[in-house]
Amino acid sequence: MAAAERKPNWQFWSGLAFFLVVIASTFTGIGWLYYTAMDAQEVPLKRLVVQGELNYMTPNDVRDTLLGEPLGSFFSADVDQIRARVEAMPWVAKASVRKEWPDILKVFVVEQQPLAHWNANQRDDALVNQEGEVFYADKSVLEHALPYLSGPEHAVAEAVKHYRNTSELLGLNGFQVSQVELSERFALELLLNDGTNLRLGREALLERVQRFIDLYPQLKEHQDAPLDSVDLRYDTGVAVRWRNPEEQQQES
Repeated sequence: MAAAERKPNWQFWSGLAFFLVVIASTFTGIGWLYYTAMDAQEVPLKRLVVQGELNYMTPNDVRDTLLGEPLGSFFSADVDQIRARVEAMPWVAKASVRKEWPDILKVFVVEQQPLAHWNANQRDDALVNQEGEVFYADKSVLEHALPYLSGPEHAVAEAVKHYRNTSELLGLNGFQVSQVELSERFALELLLNDGTNLRLGREALLERVQRFIDLYPQLKEHQDAPLDSVDLRYDTGVAVRWRNPEEQQQES
């Protein structure tokens, strides 16, 4: 009877020992996988692929920004942190980052699309993008001339709206806006690429632009000197100033 009672105890302890060995092996394996995954030397990111249509920067600019610090491994690299580093670059509007097994990091870049200079008399690097947002970047890479917008810092959206509306109407009639100035009281002035200044005030802006377009053939008949400014802030009529010969000679 005593031997029979001891047999179940032996089976219990041997079963428990086997169970503990299995549990220990499982946790050991999980721990090994965890530390292997977190070790950048085990699965390092070896290839950095930069994609996107780039006009104002190069893929090497992105690589230089990212490779200044270790990227980590396939498992440990933080794509959100990497994306934030790319989006902090001046000419980057937004970026997306993803990893491809086993060692590739892909970065897709969307560049800023500049619309105009912004308050250039205050900051040389200030620009406005197509969404009406101000950003700061190196202007030496610009390939084409951009118009100059100026106004109160809180009124950039208003300045962009006026530029788009007036330049569209003037452009249909062969004129080009090179500068838009919005005063603190939101009075609008335009400078055309031929040097003509249009003073539009705060009301009926497009109607006043159209009045200038309608009057321009008559104004052009004045052959003695080119136009200097046209004040369209009156309900009826305009005030016109021509450049005198001395001013014209100094400019040439």
